[in-house]
Amino acid sequence: MKNIFILFFFISFIGNAQDLGEIRTQYPKAVESTEVTEKLYGELAKINTSTKPVLHAYKGAILTLKAKFSKNKRDKKDFFKEGVSLLESAIELDSQNTEIRYIRLSVQENSPKFLGYHKNIEADKNFILKNYGTIPSKTLKTIVKDFVLNSNSFNETEKLGLN
Repeated sequence: MKNIFILFFFISFIGNAQDLGEIRTQYPKAVESTEVTEKLYGELAKINTSTKPVLHAYKGAILTLKAKFSKNKRDKKDFFKEGVSLLESAIELDSQNTEIRYIRLSVQENSPKFLGYHKNIEADKNFILKNYGTIPSKTLKTIVKDFVLNSNSFNETEKLGLN
């Protein structure tokens, strides 16, 4: 019985790791694509994100993208509010996670000014600059670097400092 539990845990862990890798690479593409956004939302709906702060953050970010692409004003508001709530709870669960800070910064940078979701841009930017070198995954490091290089929040000196 103990071996079955260990095998189930291992398979579940590998499955979630693959999901995270796919989500990481697809997230930047979702910003411009309703289809990618819906696909990621479907994937995240299958995963219990409440115990995995990074997945929780991605789910929140994807909900804000659903708001962006929605035609209905009420849906836009509801998706955005729920997305921000999930993103902020992910920060509370793991405030020292560079990936979660990158996700929140990407949402804040792309949120319309009138929504008022911009108060942590500077803090997240500084956190990313300080902790970029500690990102363990080469793929994630590339994704974050690509984001920084295309971001208006970072100046040229900061962008060059990531090399």
